[in-house]
Amino acid sequence: MNNIYVVTGATGNIGKRLAEKLLASGKIVRVIGREAAKLSSLVDKGATALIGSLEDESFLNTAFQGATYLFAMIPPNFIAEDLRAFQNRVSKALVNAVKSTNITHIVTLSSLGAHLPSGTGPILGLHDAEEQFNKLEKVNVLHLRPGFFMENLLNGINTIKSLGFNGSPQDPNIAVPMIATKDIADVAFDALSSPSFIGKSTRELYGQRDLTILEATKVLGKYIGKPDLNYIQFSFADARNAMLGLGFSASLVDAMLEMYQGINNKSLIGIEKRSSSNTTPTTIEEFAEEIFAPAYGVNQSTSANV
Repeated sequence: MNNIYVVTGATGNIGKRLAEKLLASGKIVRVIGREAAKLSSLVDKGATALIGSLEDESFLNTAFQGATYLFAMIPPNFIAEDLRAFQNRVSKALVNAVKSTNITHIVTLSSLGAHLPSGTGPILGLHDAEEQFNKLEKVNVLHLRPGFFMENLLNGINTIKSLGFNGSPQDPNIAVPMIATKDIADVAFDALSSPSFIGKSTRELYGQRDLTILEATKVLGKYIGKPDLNYIQFSFADARNAMLGLGFSASLVDAMLEMYQGINNKSLIGIEKRSSSNTTPTTIEEFAEEIFAPAYGVNQSTSANV
């Protein structure tokens, strides 16, 4: 009997790459998303697309029937009136739907700091989700806890273009683990394609090296032809006003600022020492050349010559 893999968040950086790798290895894959058009490339590669909401337990019951393996993640929600409540609705629906299936192995997308019960902003919903998944009986669950996504640096493009510098509330002197999302997908693929994890476990992912946001900005500047690109730390008040101005909900903004505070006071840290098992290969230089520079509008051949 052929095993069926279900990938939630299949339109995002991690879920899409995971689904592509599973399909390329000959797996039977169902991909879940809210818009069919965004899943069409995966359907063209052989996936079955299921369109619905991760808050809809009845939809998930149908999506999970007959499946053996699941990649579970909580999608971002920039307009949630209560972010943590939204996250808990999704995790509850996912967990309840699993109970009526024969799914044996689940990999979840969690975060560095998910072991902490407070002070982590949006990561608190992932803390709650881990606890919910860990209550499942006779299901093996691996929680991946990556550090700061390199892709988050893409949010600075508009600031760089309009103001000539990069900026956020993050302390420029605090080094954090930075990881490319493709590396997270690759770890998830390895874990799900030949699952050997048993019981409930966590795995932190630290990227290739720790970096300050200032160091990362200097690398980005080099690859977009701005070697003197500077980073300015925004006040929390200015950052809050800017994010609210972009249409983000107050709940999300307050959660994000709490997370930045956790980074700045060094309370948002992992529990593992860096090792070969939690160090992933993609460097900030590779990310800057392959992802950031093209997104900024720099010709890749030009970027390669810096």
